[in-house]
Amino acid sequence: MESMATLNKNSSVLLKRYKSHGATDVTGFGLLGHAQNLAGAQKQEVDLVIDSLPIIDAMDRKIPGFHDFKVTAGYSAETSGGILTMMQPA
Repeated sequence: MESMATLNKNSSVLLKRYKSHGATDVTGFGLLGHAQNLAGAQKQEVDLVIDSLPIIDAMDRKIPGFHDFKVTAGYSAETSGGILTMMQPA
């Protein structure tokens, strides 16, 4: 099993190269949950634009009797779902 450090090595190199101010792996709270946490910690205004949110086929289907993970609302509980980073405006 690979560690999170190994899985995110390339991301780490790029984050340093482009002077990221901080980052989080999108796990547990979904993309929107993590974005809200990062934005809430900022002293200056934050803009976040999501044009589309990829969803595995049929994962947004609600099944009676099962927990609603709010996939279409951006709160799905991914595991190692990618890196969300804070950068200076271009």
